[in-house]
Amino acid sequence: MSGATHAAAHSAERPTRVRYAALALIATGTLINYLDRTILGIAAPALTTELDISPALMGIVFSAFSWTYAASQVPGGVFLDRFGTRLTYCLSAGFWSFFTLCQALVGGIGSLLGLRLLLGVAESPCFPANSRVVATWFPRQERAFATGVYTVGEYIGLAFLSPLLFAMMAAFGWRSLFVAAGVLGLVFALVWWIKYRDPPESRANAAEIDLIVAGGGLVAQPAMQKFDWRAASRLLQHRQMWGICIGQFAGNSTLVFFLTWFPTYLATERHMDWLKIGFFAVMPFIAASIGVLFGGWWSDRMLRQGYSPNVARKLPIILGLLLASTIVAANFVDDNNIVIAILSVAFFAQGMAALGWTLVSDIAPEGMLGVTGGVFNLAANLAGIVTPIAIGAIVAGTGSFFYALAFIAAIALIGALAYLVVLGDVKRIVIAP
Repeated sequence: MSGATHAAAHSAERPTRVRYAALALIATGTLINYLDRTILGIAAPALTTELDISPALMGIVFSAFSWTYAASQVPGGVFLDRFGTRLTYCLSAGFWSFFTLCQALVGGIGSLLGLRLLLGVAESPCFPANSRVVATWFPRQERAFATGVYTVGEYIGLAFLSPLLFAMMAAFGWRSLFVAAGVLGLVFALVWWIKYRDPPESRANAAEIDLIVAGGGLVAQPAMQKFDWRAASRLLQHRQMWGICIGQFAGNSTLVFFLTWFPTYLATERHMDWLKIGFFAVMPFIAASIGVLFGGWWSDRMLRQGYSPNVARKLPIILGLLLASTIVAANFVDDNNIVIAILSVAFFAQGMAALGWTLVSDIAPEGMLGVTGGVFNLAANLAGIVTPIAIGAIVAGTGSFFYALAFIAAIALIGALAYLVVLGDVKRIVIAP
C-alpha cells in the first residue's frame, strides 16, 4: 500500500467508542460510592434500635463521614496527581468497600463512628478521579454529557436498589446491607484494575484518540498546585464566591436529608414498614435523577439559544431551590402518597439545582480554578457535616420531623436568595496581583 493510500485509509477509519466504556466504569463507581456512603441511612431505623443510639448521636454518626471526606479532598487530589487514575481509583474503591463491609460487624457507637471517619478518607479521591477521567477521555463537546451520566449515579443506585435493600433488611437484618455493598465494591475495584487504562494504553484506535485530542482531551497535566489559604481568603472578598458557596450549601442540605434521614423519617414519622419504605423511597430518587439531567439540558439549551450566563446558569438553580423549599408542605398532609409526591418534587428540584460546578469554571480567576473548586467543595461538604447534626438535634429535642423539614425548606430559600442577591453577574473574578 502506498503512503497516500495508507493515509486515506487512516483518515477513513471510524473512531472506536472505548471512551464510553471508561464512562461506564466511573458511572458504576459513582453508583457504588454513593451506595456505600448512604446505605447507613437505610439501615438506621433498625440499627439505632439494636445499638440503642439516640437521634442526636445518630446525627453525629451521619455527619462523621463528611468530616474526613472534606478534610481529605486536597490530600486525595495530591495522591491522584502522584499515582495516576488507575491505581488511585482501585485503592479508593477497595478501601471504601472494606470499611463498608466492616460496618456489618459493629457493636456500638465507637466502632461505627470510627468506620464512618475512615470511609470518608477512602472515598475522597473518587470525584476528582471522575473529573480527570472525563477530561482525559472526552472532547469538550461531549464532557457535559459525560459528567451528567456519572453524576446521575449519585441518585440512580438508591432509586432502583431501595426496594431490594429494604427487602434484604426485612429478611436478613441490617448487617446484610453492609456485607452486600462491601462485596459489590470489592468486586468493582478488581474489575476497575483489570479494565481501566488511559487512552494511549487502551484499545482506542488512532481515529478515536485523534478525536479526543482535537477536542482538547489528553492534554498535558498541569503542575500540581498547592491549596493556598491566602488565595482562598482573597477569593472570599468577592461576592460571587459567597453567592455560589451559600447556594451550594443550601442545595446540598436537601440532598443530605434524603441520603441520611429520609428512611428514618418514613419509618418513625410516617410509620411505614420496611417493604413499603423500599417502594416509596424509589420515587424521590428517580425524580432527582430526572432533575439532574433536565437542569443540565435546560441550562445548555438556553445558552445555545443566546441567553446570557446570568439567565442560563442561574435560572435553573434558583427555581430548583425555590421548588425544593416546598418540602415543608409534607408537614401538613396525612396521606402518605401525597407526602411522597411532595418529597419527589422537592428532590427533583434539588437535582435541577445541582449545576453549581458549572459556575465554578465561569467565575474562577485565571490560574485559580483549583483553589476556587476547593473552597466551593468545602462549602458543599459543610452541608454534610452541619445538616445531619442539626436534624438529629431537632428530632431529639422535639420528637418529630416537623421542624426538621422546616429547617431544610428555610435553607433552600436562603440558597435561592444567595443566587438572586449575593452572586451578582456570572463573570470571571479578577484578583489583583
